Amino acid sequence: MTERSPFRYFKTSPEIIRMAVMLYIRFPLSLRNVEDLLHERGIEISHERMRYLWNRLGPIFAAEIRGKRVEAMRAHRHWRWHLDEVYVRINGVTHYLWRAVDHEGEVLESIATKTRDRKAALRFLKKAMKRHVRPEIIVTDRLRSYGAAPKDLGRGDDREMGRWLNNRAENSHLPFRRRERAMLRFRRMRTLQKFASVHNHFPTERHLQDRNAYKQTRAAALAEWRGLLAA
Repeated sequence: MTERSPFRYFKTSPEIIRMAVMLYIRFPLSLRNVEDLLHERGIEISHERMRYLWNRLGPIFAAEIRGKRVEAMRAHRHWRWHLDEVYVRINGVTHYLWRAVDHEGEVLESIATKTRDRKAALRFLKKAMKRHVRPEIIVTDRLRSYGAAPKDLGRGDDREMGRWLNNRAENSHLPFRRRERAMLRFRRMRTLQKFASVHNHFPTERHLQDRNAYKQTRAAALAEWRGLLAA
């Protein structure tokens, strides 16, 4: 049975929808900024319409990209994960965003919780390993929750800690913080979770690649995005 296109109820062409959502995801822009940029190109989409497109199609786009990349990553023999958490304030209350990053800087999984204890760490690890299978090595900081949770999963001997070993995960928080400032912070935990699961699909660590490698990675990411849900 042929899968029905998610664009079937929109009068706007799929190419314009992809470009509009990509601008909001890839760059630290507000919805009104995207509206102005599209207006410069002769495309009239209001910021409220842009909000609807993002909420409706953003998770669908992210799920398709994630599914393709997970299949390719599972074939890697020496898979190394970097785990870290970053605090986020929502309406004055501190929440925590857990993130798993692989050895190449790809954000694998993100989950928002109200605590950062063993139970939250265990929930995060179970979700990540269910989707991406178990890595060979897990790199963390010295948070005790990272030591307790893997033991419940029968792991622990493959954990590494060090002063600079987890810089890969620490640096992955920088694009998130830029987006957080552009959005004037988060107001709901559900919005934070959706944001974290979608805004991970374009190369950001440019300083780790030479010019030619970065151009190839950028072109591949753009071609992958343009081919999303193509008929």
